[in-house]
Amino acid sequence: MTDSLNMLALMVDTPDGPLRLVSLQRPVPGPGQVLVRIKASGVNPLDIKIRAGQAAHARQLLPAVLGLDLAGVVEALGEGVQGWRARDEVYALATGIAGKQGSLAEYAVVDARLLARKPANLDMRAAASLPLVLITAWEGLVDRARVGAGQKVLIQGGAGGVGQVAVQLAQAFGAQVFATGSAGQRSIIEAGGATFIDYRQTPVEDYVDRFTAGEGFDIVYDTVGGETLDASFKAARLYGGHVISCLGWGQHSLAPLSFRAATYSGVFTLLPLLTGKGCEQHGEILRQAAALIEAGRLRPLLDPRRFTLETAGQAHELLKSKAAQGRVVVEI
Repeated sequence: MTDSLNMLALMVDTPDGPLRLVSLQRPVPGPGQVLVRIKASGVNPLDIKIRAGQAAHARQLLPAVLGLDLAGVVEALGEGVQGWRARDEVYALATGIAGKQGSLAEYAVVDARLLARKPANLDMRAAASLPLVLITAWEGLVDRARVGAGQKVLIQGGAGGVGQVAVQLAQAFGAQVFATGSAGQRSIIEAGGATFIDYRQTPVEDYVDRFTAGEGFDIVYDTVGGETLDASFKAARLYGGHVISCLGWGQHSLAPLSFRAATYSGVFTLLPLLTGKGCEQHGEILRQAAALIEAGRLRPLLDPRRFTLETAGQAHELLKSKAAQGRVVVEI
């Protein structure tokens, strides 16, 4: 038990250190902020990298409370906040980087612009699994590539967190979707409604010939990076194909893309949290996505195992092992 001014949270003190349960002072919302009572915290690979001290781009120094995604209930409003009331159910990508306290805690203050109402047909656990991967998929497919009906879309890494959402999102906008993965991921990709491509057995030239008659895909979303991004440049449609990557951080030759007269966009989902600019767009994406979720056109795939603050270390180990069978969430 904590007193009325404190809360429980999980603190990491040193790189790869243990998740330590501590009592902290409950934060107070400032101007433009909302205090959220957190019910669930999504676990992402970025959390693992921050914990290991390997995510300089997130600007989160240790010691820190980790956790990027959250779902919960509005507890209190800071000065100037409009459109929210106490007990509203919300979800957001709002915490855990740039010095901000993360969501592995009972409460957090968040920028009100980042919040959206939780989809009515999802419980807190399911809602907390979505914000980072959902916004990343949306920014690429909708904001950058303008996905639409009749297009052929290739998702590189269709069984991953972003990939699973991207497959469903492209279909929701009327596209015909194909997705790469390993043989063991075929059932996940096909369950999402995409045509499966075994990238280990099928060279890029072969699947471009088979599924597009050699013309290439209208949109290619790379969620893997490295050699997969190089392959994506070769898979883009002649005259107007568009490649997006959320992991385009390496050294790459643009020649294959240029020779196809195609274009490229990068996605860096953390930018609004790091700069304070564009926060409204994150909230708007989650609001629009909630309509798709409530219409049954987008759903999260959750790992069946359940975790609490006391067992959150096991959730991190599961994600590190790559044995998770869907999104991993800590319930609070």
